[in-house]
Amino acid sequence: MLDYLVNNWLEVVGVASGLLCVWLLIKENVLTFPVGLLYALITVIVVARANLFADVLLNLYYVLMNAYGWYYWVYGGKAQRQQGVLKPVVTSKQSNLYLLLVTIAGSILMGWLFAKFSSADLAYADSFTTVASFTAMWMTARKHLYSWVTWFVIDVVQITLYLFKGFDGQPGLFLYAGLYGIYLIMAVLGFRSWRKSMRTTS
Repeated sequence: MLDYLVNNWLEVVGVASGLLCVWLLIKENVLTFPVGLLYALITVIVVARANLFADVLLNLYYVLMNAYGWYYWVYGGKAQRQQGVLKPVVTSKQSNLYLLLVTIAGSILMGWLFAKFSSADLAYADSFTTVASFTAMWMTARKHLYSWVTWFVIDVVQITLYLFKGFDGQPGLFLYAGLYGIYLIMAVLGFRSWRKSMRTTS
C-alpha cells in the first residue's frame, strides 16, 4: 500500500485537494476556489498521462472557472446576496432545458471530433463528462442549487470511466475512481445543505 501511494503521489495529492475542495463547497466557503485551482492543475497532468484529452481541456477550464467563481462569490451576484452573503439560487425550467440541450449537443460533437481526429480512449463517455462538467462548473461558480444534481450524474459516468482505465493499465486512476465515489455522496450532502441554506434565509 505504501509503495502504491509513493508511486502515485501526484494522484494522492490530487485526491486530497479534490475532497477538500468539495467539502469547502458544501460549507459555502470561498476557499473552495483556490483549493480547486490546485486540484485542477494536478489533474491536468494525471489525465494527460492516461490519454484522456477531453479531461485535459476540462481541467484547464476548471482553472479559469475557479478564478471566476472566486471573484463572483466575493464581489458578484448582488441580487443573490442577503446581508452581504451570496446565497444559492434556482434557475428557471427554460434555462435548465437550454443547458441540458447544449450539454447533449456539445457531448456528441466533441465525442465525434475526438473519436475521428485523436487517439482518445472512450471518446464519447469522456466527452460527456467534459461538456457536462463545463455546465456544472459554470453553475457552481454562479452558486446554482442544481449544480449538485449535474455533478451527481457526472460522478456516476466518471467512476465507470476511471475504473475502465484503471483495469486497462492506469492503476493511478483507481484513486480517482474512489474519489468520484465519495463525490457522489458529497453531491447529495451538498444539495441538501444548499437547499437548507436557501430555506432558512428566504
